[in-house]
Amino acid sequence: MNEEMSRRKNATWEIVDLPTGKKLMGCRWGYIVKYKADGIDNQFKAMLIAKWYTHTYVIDYRETFAPVAKINTIQVLLSLATNLEWPLQQFDVKNAFLHGDLTN
Repeated sequence: MNEEMSRRKNATWEIVDLPTGKKLMGCRWGYIVKYKADGIDNQFKAMLIAKWYTHTYVIDYRETFAPVAKINTIQVLLSLATNLEWPLQQFDVKNAFLHGDLTN
């Protein structure tokens, strides 16, 4: 529910007309429960999942991008932090998808 509320708050939804000659991509909602270590304070997550298999490369799209760090980058940073004795902190970026700029 938090994801749905934050999408409304951040105005990430916009209803637009389908451009001429373009095909609509289907989607569905996926729901999961993330369990905490204590098993009491659970988080409910909602995801809008695109049915990517309905589109064809070059005809419907040319490239995709997600602003997510690659595992190699994270491993290098953790290795540097260990070798240089840097203090580490844990953090989570909520709604990371809002920080990526897509162009037509």
